[in-house]
Parts: sequence; structure tokens; C-alpha cells
Amino acid sequence: RFEIKMQYKQLRVRNLKLSDAGIYTCEFGSHKVHTSLHIFKLMISLDGHFLQNEVPELILMQNSSSPLPDLRITLLDSNNNRVTPELQNKSRQKYIVNLRKLEAMDSGTWVCQVRSDSPLIDQNIPFAVKVLGFQNPDLERKYATVDSTVILSWHLNSQKIKWKEGFTGQLNWKQQESANPHELLDFNITAQGQLHVTKKTSNFLFEIPERKPESTIEVKLPKVHFNHSGQYQCQLEYQGRHAQSKIELVVMKVSAKPVGPLSRGANMTLTCQVSGPLPPSAYLRWERVNGTNMDIKNSKQNEVKLEVNISAAGLWSCHLIEDSDRKISVHYNVEEAAAWTNYVIIGASVGGSLLVFALGCLCIISVTNWQRRRQRAKRMAQARQYLLENKTCQCQQ
Repeated sequence: RFEIKMQYKQLRVRNLKLSDAGIYTCEFGSHKVHTSLHIFKLMISLDGHFLQNEVPELILMQNSSSPLPDLRITLLDSNNNRVTPELQNKSRQKYIVNLRKLEAMDSGTWVCQVRSDSPLIDQNIPFAVKVLGFQNPDLERKYATVDSTVILSWHLNSQKIKWKEGFTGQLNWKQQESANPHELLDFNITAQGQLHVTKKTSNFLFEIPERKPESTIEVKLPKVHFNHSGQYQCQLEYQGRHAQSKIELVVMKVSAKPVGPLSRGANMTLTCQVSGPLPPSAYLRWERVNGTNMDIKNSKQNEVKLEVNISAAGLWSCHLIEDSDRKISVHYNVEEAAAWTNYVIIGASVGGSLLVFALGCLCIISVTNWQRRRQRAKRMAQARQYLLENKTCQCQQ
């Protein structure tokens, strides 16, 4: 590891070790020159390969012939932002610090700045950090309407950081937090660094789009059902460690009771419902397009179902509003029944009333006639009995 270049009076030492620290003396005749070599060794846990939300451990060691100085350590991340580490252990020979939880955007070259006043030290030590993870938020919420098409996407940064070491993953879906998960697909990275996706056998109707950005996991629901809602969790696994990202799918539907045109003077109930709990800042709203403030109704906090009783036809809209932003809307057109339909309904009502009245009259007449016939039969029976009794009496005489 040692090489002397006589023409330049140089000593070159390759692959420095902590034990190489000390005082080096160059002798030329009666002249002696002393040089002190101070060596730093920087080590990062897991060889600098992390999953998102993991906390790296950084170890800085030093060695010299003189008493070891008290160092000041400053860390700069890949975006040149100063990072305040948590000092776990400190001695003159070894400094152990824990960094914050990493995100996918933290990948890149970090710098450890080492400072000391006595002896004067001003050293920048670069080190590489690779964070494999999702560029999605930790918890993403996506809204869809019944029978619409929705694409759920998870964006990995494996292509960006040129991560070619083997990792695997899978995409699971469960309708509720406590429900059993259903595995929809699994994926892995090939030797060429390409992402390979395999669809699992499932009764769940979804597609895997052929054309999608690199390092992207996608599922397409061509016709969303109300029970397609729930949590879709994409999970990475690398060397026994895991990272995951969730997308919460909330589905909205509307219905009317009774279904059909709205007759004059009649009422109809419109119902707007979402499939899962809403955040505190979200609510439902019914309103009639080009209507008045009287045609607006908002849901209360934590309500997932909103009903409104209407008597006016027109285009009604249900909105899901979160933080004053309309996330999704569903329209329902309430048609007004035609005039002849109203007349038919009125006529049918009047005719029905007359029919009921006529049937009532017939019943009364029938009952009256039946009672009269019964009384007449009773009187005739009494008369026959009387005659028989009188005839018997005459024969006895």
C-alpha cells in the first residue's frame, strides 16, 4: 500500500486504515521534516441501502498521534439542507449519530462536515445514500363514482436511483382495516433492473395497464363497484425489511325513491352515500343546479349518507367537499312528469275513488237485499208454522 516517488519526494499510501495515522518523517541528509497524518473513517449502516422511513446510523471514527480533538459534526442531505442528527454516543475516538427517518427524495450524496479548532480541521466527507421507496404520500385518498373508471398508481424510485439489487413486493386490498387482505399482484426487479409484475388469481375484476411509466405499479378498475372501496396497500420487501404505501379508495353513489318522473305536488327522496369514513374536513352536499340557497343541504361531520326530500324537478348534484375543494360530484336529473301523465294520475285517482264508492254501494245494496230476503223467509216460516198449528186444532175438534 506504500509507494515512494523519489523524483517528487512523495510517499503515497493507498487504502488508508485508522492504524496508518501518526507522524511521518522525511530525512534528507541532515534535514528532517515531520508530517502528522490524521485519519477519519465514516461508516453508514446497511451499506447505505435503505427503505423509506428507516433511520440510518452514522459512525465517525478518528485516529492521530496527538491527543484526539473534540469534533463538531454537521450533516447536509442530498438537497444541501442541514440535518440535525440525534447524538447517540460520543467519545474522542468514535461518534455515533442517528439521522431522521428517510424519504424517497433523500436519495443522493450526503456530506459530513468535520470541524475542529485545535488542531485546525475542516474536512468534508461525502457518502452515498440510496432510499428505495414510493414517491406517493404515506396515505393517499382517491375518490370515484359507481360505474366510473379509476387507475391506482404507486411510483417507485428504483429507476431513478438505479437500484438493481433484488427486491420483491406485492399489492393487497382489503375492504376494512380488520378484514382479511386479498393479494392482487406481486412484482420483482429483474437482472436488467426492470420491474416485472404478475397478476394473482382473484375474483376481483381489475386490469394491469400495459403502458405505464417506468418503476410504476398500476391497477385499473374499468367499472368501479360500491364494494371496490377500501385500502389498497403496496408493500416492498428487501432483505427481510418492509416498506408500504396505502391508497384509500372511497366510492360514491346516488339513488332516488321513488324512481321516475316527479309528479306535480309529489315528493322524492334523493340519497347520496360514500363507502367509507371521511376525514374531519370533508362533507357531502346536495344542491339543485341554478337553484336557490333553500335547495342546498350539507351533511354533518362523520356522516357518510345524506338524504334530501325534494318537490322540484331539475338537475341535482351531490358533491364531496374536502378543505373547500370539490373532490368528486355526481349528478342526478329529476324529470318532471308530463301534463297528460298528471291528468292520467288524477283521472286514475278519481276513477279509483268512484270505483271504490260504487263497490261500496253494491256491497250495501247486496247486504240490504240479503237481510230483506232473510226476514221474508223468516216470516213465511212463521206463517207456515201457524197454519199447521191451527189445522191440527180443527182436527181435534
